[in-house]
Amino acid sequence: MDSGTTTVNTPSGDFSYPKRKPSLLKRIAIYAVAIYITYLGALYVMQDSMIFPLSALPEPLKFPTIKTTQKWEYSRTDGSKGVAWFCPIDSASSENPAPTVVYFHGNAEIIDHQPPIVRGYHRLGYSVLLPEYPGYGQSEGKPGQKSIVADARFFVEKLLDAPEVDATRIFYHGQSLGGGVAAQMVGVHEPAGLILESTFTSLASFANQYFAPQWLSRHPFRTEDVIEKLAAPLLIIHGKRDGLITVDHARTLRDLATRTREVTLIEYDCGHNDLPGTDNEDDYWGQIEAFLHRAAKPARP
Repeated sequence: MDSGTTTVNTPSGDFSYPKRKPSLLKRIAIYAVAIYITYLGALYVMQDSMIFPLSALPEPLKFPTIKTTQKWEYSRTDGSKGVAWFCPIDSASSENPAPTVVYFHGNAEIIDHQPPIVRGYHRLGYSVLLPEYPGYGQSEGKPGQKSIVADARFFVEKLLDAPEVDATRIFYHGQSLGGGVAAQMVGVHEPAGLILESTFTSLASFANQYFAPQWLSRHPFRTEDVIEKLAAPLLIIHGKRDGLITVDHARTLRDLATRTREVTLIEYDCGHNDLPGTDNEDDYWGQIEAFLHRAAKPARP
């Protein structure tokens, strides 16, 4: 019987409000973070090819153009072959051991094309060792900070045992990337003097240009850390108009070298790959000769 009342069924607790979508700003932030992480991942994977442009390297020579050149080789634990060229001066012998410069070339270069540097040092009375980087020229393997320094260590230790070399007068000279290698070698065997040409404070610092953290670098080559502790005399050479590694790097390295007994910074009005050039070659070699003379330990009696 209809009593005039109405029964109302109410929800039993299973009612839920629809989920709210993230705000537009929050979604943009999420997408931006995801894109940045992907970008960093790509940088991490691609950095080897960016740092070591093997496809841009010149072809190695069949025969060295310096007649005294000795080709040094060794087999790494993985079976690949490391290579260096030792170019002694004509007068070097076990009875008359000569001072030697270990020259580390720049990127996109190989030891085969360094005769001008070798001849320059030969005129000053110095033998030259040219360690090649893994993956460069005739050297097999894959380049990287660890592999490059490991090869350089082997060849420098071999150099120390060479009878025609005065082990008390071994100098390092590194150009651009090679300066980072030369600096790392200070911890292996401290030289009588160190020459850094067109060199960076660290390779890791270039991550800032790509809006990436420095810890992402697998090959940091922290030259600055070495210079802060360096005792050997230091010569820094840099171009004021260097657009690749600005002269600020050189000035920072000079300021960090507080423990060495001598630090000299020479700035030329030129770019990154203009040393030595036709307008500064005489002064360039003159500055190096004067530095070597001041830094060299007394010759053996």
